[in-house]
Amino acid sequence: MRNSIPFNRLTPSGPELANIQSAIDGMHTSGDGPFTKRCEAHLADRIGASRVLLTTSCTHALEMSALLLDVGPGDEVIVPAFTFVSTANAFALRGARIVFADVRADTLNLDESLLKDLISPRTKAIVPVHYAGVGCEMRTICTVAREADVAVVEDNAHGLFGGYKGQPLGSFGELATQSFHETKNITCGEGGALIINDETLIPRAEVIREKGTNRSQFFRGEVDKYTWVDLGSSYVMSDLLAAFLWAQLQAAQRIQERRREVWEAYYRGLEAWARASDVGLPIIPPHCTQPYHMFYAVLPTAGARDGLIAHLRERRIHAVFHYLPLHLSTMGIEFGGKAGDCPVTEDISARLVRLPFYCSLTPDQQERVIQAVLEAPL
Repeated sequence: MRNSIPFNRLTPSGPELANIQSAIDGMHTSGDGPFTKRCEAHLADRIGASRVLLTTSCTHALEMSALLLDVGPGDEVIVPAFTFVSTANAFALRGARIVFADVRADTLNLDESLLKDLISPRTKAIVPVHYAGVGCEMRTICTVAREADVAVVEDNAHGLFGGYKGQPLGSFGELATQSFHETKNITCGEGGALIINDETLIPRAEVIREKGTNRSQFFRGEVDKYTWVDLGSSYVMSDLLAAFLWAQLQAAQRIQERRREVWEAYYRGLEAWARASDVGLPIIPPHCTQPYHMFYAVLPTAGARDGLIAHLRERRIHAVFHYLPLHLSTMGIEFGGKAGDCPVTEDISARLVRLPFYCSLTPDQQERVIQAVLEAPL
């Protein structure tokens, strides 16, 4: 629609198409090509990981995590109730029972104070989600997990380049996952990565990612032929997508600086309105470094949130809500979820709205969004 402001828009960094042409010219467009290796090495260096494996999606990286941890029937996996379905689904696919944890009212991250009561002898993993790229309280979460001999898998879909107490997000758990979906800061349309911080998991991760075969060992000359040796699936990203991703990673500093400008302009423009209208804006604890993934507001009531979205739509501005409470979904109820189990999630999810956020959002467009919000009846 003419003069409309979408919620999200892809912003190419420049050399994406040239990189894709280079991959085609080099005759390696399938997985584990030159661009894949560059991206993996770069990410491992930025995060401080033992190994990074590009995958076709963050969902698939989570599924690989479940396989690597031998999650199965009888196991339990703790996930926040305020998250995307993949966080739970990846482990439910292996037969695990999903245990839903409520989130904190400030950062909307998994409430670490609830963990000890949720852990049982059957708990196999805790999956904290760094909502909006703001770090969960990983020191407490990792301590509780270690004492219970439970693995930590960071769902870092929002948090690439974020930090907690000076340490990169994605570097705390035995495993972590990244997303390069088109709504993320760094994108290749669809894609993800498995971050491996426990180096003992690397050999099996390579097998799982290659359809359950030892194909990676074969290409390194470690075996004379490859065959089916474990469970797995086709989780390898095409080098065409990796070529696109490499251009984005090379432009990461510029992308992040622009996103910071957009985030800070929203905060400046809406801070006084929020304070006067009992509206919550994102809270960034001083020990967290955020990657400026999104900007949201928590309205006083569900009706006010829905009214604001409708008000903005009338002005051709696309703002959206976010996750519905996962424990109250059809599948969540099958795992025992019921109303009242996660009161913060149930409250916040009904009142949260996300504003348009992308690098090519112009100052004039952003001012138009801000003015429309300020004029909305609450």
